[in-house]
Amino acid sequence: MSKGRAEAATGAPGILLKYLQEQNRPYSAQDVFGNLQREHGLGKAAVVKALEQLAQQGKIKEKMYGKQKIYFADQDQFDTVSDADLQSLDAKIVTLTAKVQSLQQSCRQMEAELKELTSALTTPEMQKEIQELKKECAGYTERLKNIKAATSHVTPEEKEQVYREKQKYCKEWRKRKRMATELCDAILEGYPKSKKQFFEEVGIETDEDYNVKLPDP
Repeated sequence: MSKGRAEAATGAPGILLKYLQEQNRPYSAQDVFGNLQREHGLGKAAVVKALEQLAQQGKIKEKMYGKQKIYFADQDQFDTVSDADLQSLDAKIVTLTAKVQSLQQSCRQMEAELKELTSALTTPEMQKEIQELKKECAGYTERLKNIKAATSHVTPEEKEQVYREKQKYCKEWRKRKRMATELCDAILEGYPKSKKQFFEEVGIETDEDYNVKLPDP
């Protein structure tokens, strides 16, 4: 046993007596050992021995619960508490409980605000972002200015004329493609070779050969 542990073991009765009186609640030897071992370095055997010694001396009380011994401070040493005092303590407990709940709610709100602030941009980052957005906005403004200043605008009438011509040529395209397809089908009915061979011999090129698709009507 180390010197520090030996000193703790020697003073174990005083440490345990003070602890039980301050806490004023029942504990098993294992509870006392677990609660004080880290702070005072008490061994399990020293705790059991000291508790038994204190009980024999009448300084603490000992009771059996099943196979386990429970130790607690002698209640005779404490002043008797009146009903009024108990009611006053209960009222304080209610008040303090409400205060704790209020503080917990405030703490949760502040934690949420902190999380939001932590995830937000810092002042230098925001200043940099603003400069980049101003630069981007200036580029769009200049582009719009050039578009407005251009003299080659297409009038609505010219635009409508282009659409009409497109529809006209697409209609003619469909008509001629249908006629060519019907003509080729009629020839192929008596042609001894395949359609592909016929197109190659005649020199017919289709839209599909050039990946050209007729626009939708």
